[in-house]
Amino acid sequence: MWYRSRFFIALLCALLTAPAQALWLSEQADIMGTRISVTLQHTDEKTGQQLLQQALDEMHRIDATYSPYKPSSELSLMNEQAGQKGAAAVTVSSEMLKLLDKSLYYGRLTQGAFDITFASLARYYDYRAQQQPSADQRQALMSAIDYRHVLLNRAESSVHYQHPAVTVDLGGIAKGYAVDRVINLLRAAGIEHASVSAGGDSRVLGNRDGRPWLVGIKQPRGDAGIAITLPLTDTAISTSGDYERYYIDDNGERIHHIINPQTGKSTDELASVTVLGPDAFDTDALSTSIFVLGRERGLALIETLPEFDAVLIDRAGKVYYSAGLSPPAQGQSR
Repeated sequence: MWYRSRFFIALLCALLTAPAQALWLSEQADIMGTRISVTLQHTDEKTGQQLLQQALDEMHRIDATYSPYKPSSELSLMNEQAGQKGAAAVTVSSEMLKLLDKSLYYGRLTQGAFDITFASLARYYDYRAQQQPSADQRQALMSAIDYRHVLLNRAESSVHYQHPAVTVDLGGIAKGYAVDRVINLLRAAGIEHASVSAGGDSRVLGNRDGRPWLVGIKQPRGDAGIAITLPLTDTAISTSGDYERYYIDDNGERIHHIINPQTGKSTDELASVTVLGPDAFDTDALSTSIFVLGRERGLALIETLPEFDAVLIDRAGKVYYSAGLSPPAQGQSR
């Protein structure tokens, strides 16, 4: 029965050389004040689970370093020391310098629409308690909101605040940075297909079983679910909306967390801004910037940035697209 022997030898060779079945593995956790989700594909479950844990550990590290709510974080210590009168510039880590440098770049690009010193006043908002800064606090602290108060010395890796009341918050850019860090960690480990999200900031690597990842833009009003679904591969996407942290005041006004640095108050034209691009480090900052700039100025800005596109939804539910995206469906605007 020589043919049977040859058959079994051929079958054994085929089994030994066949690629292992790839598995989809996921993990979620509440970190950085939001829900973190990591999904990846790997042929070995144990190794994949280890990578998921490394991803969450990196998110925890970034949270511990840049949270304004943790007194021991590098950000909190910098805020405590950098504005002290007569104090020398504060030495910061190379990573902090990178985050500050990128933040100030977007401050200049947007002429102050993106401003990490907004927290000088915004830290007195409490959305759960439905409280906002008093008139006296606004008068005293508006002058502290100016990204140009933050002076970087790149050669010495140091920072100094020119105004004693300056408080920096990196919430408009740190989550995007964290998403990129995790994607780069997974890619360095050989992962070719993955998705990482931190609240409104996401980035997809490769595809999902040969098809694009489907990423939804939330309907900003009501319980209608997803407003728009985008098929994406190797793309970062960030959404800023007025529906995550907010309350309605006695005058019926929506008080939310996206603050216009020029007024110290919540912006009131748009309900949602989504930006797509290569890196979440940039899309995170740009979605906030465009939200503050508003439809006309925001779309004008995105059209100057060839690697980025945007979807804007105003408070009436009208949708606007940047020129690089596909034509909108009937009844929507461009």
